Amino acid sequence: MSSILVTGANGQLGREFQVLAERYAGFAFTFTNRQVLDVTDEPAVFQFFTHNRFDYCINCAAYTAVDRAESEPDAARLGNVDAARWLAEGCARQGIPLIHYSSDYVYHNAQNIPLQEGDATTPRSVYAITKLEGEQAVRASNPLTMILRTSWVYSSFGHNFVKTMLRLGRERESLGVVFDQVGSPTYARGLAQATLDILTKVDKGEVPKELLSGIYHYSDEGVCSWYDFALAIFEIAGIDCKVLPIETKDYPLPAHRPPYSVLNKSKIKAVWGLELKHWRERLRECLGVIAKT
Repeated sequence: MSSILVTGANGQLGREFQVLAERYAGFAFTFTNRQVLDVTDEPAVFQFFTHNRFDYCINCAAYTAVDRAESEPDAARLGNVDAARWLAEGCARQGIPLIHYSSDYVYHNAQNIPLQEGDATTPRSVYAITKLEGEQAVRASNPLTMILRTSWVYSSFGHNFVKTMLRLGRERESLGVVFDQVGSPTYARGLAQATLDILTKVDKGEVPKELLSGIYHYSDEGVCSWYDFALAIFEIAGIDCKVLPIETKDYPLPAHRPPYSVLNKSKIKAVWGLELKHWRERLRECLGVIAKT
């Protein structure tokens, strides 16, 4: 039985892997949090890889406080660049693949055509810059690294846009939500499932391990603004809250957000045979999970 190390297991994506683990009985999972494996501690990372062996590593650990990163650049770089590099080096020593997650924020291009993996990266925030530097660090440290750039991730776990909208929608009569930022929401459980489906294909020999290398885009299908997303959340959840469209300039935040970050997923669908669901369908799934908790 092949073994998978999942770091950052207490985050929203890491917790989704824990939910899915029993469905993938062909793998033995090791889930680590900061107490078990502090990925920001270089000696601890290498000691961990010295005493444990795995067949695959999925890195869910990251610094994700987008706005706080503007005032904590060193912490963001430690979490998104240094820690990622040390994990990649640990994997390289064992000769195993690393799955590493990145962000649509690495793009800040003036275009309205879905972004492809080879398009120019133009990060404009500390968070975005460190995510791109993290990509470069892991690829340099371990060529057998798959980087999954994703967007607008949410889950029934942790803090995210969906859960914030549910809370505010029940507390207020109306909310202003930006309509001039466009992208594709991504349900973390779907992202985790896609990752495990990819590793299953490799583990069964259906796809060469060498294809676990390079950059791939993953998000749910479809396109919307944050305003559209909020409307859908309230509609499906049955919340009576008026959503008012506002411009980004009317809701200033420390970190720049890309105005358009729709990802073209043709590559991951062609190489790995994935069938992606529409974001509204995935949103309905997530809200169903939240309703049961």
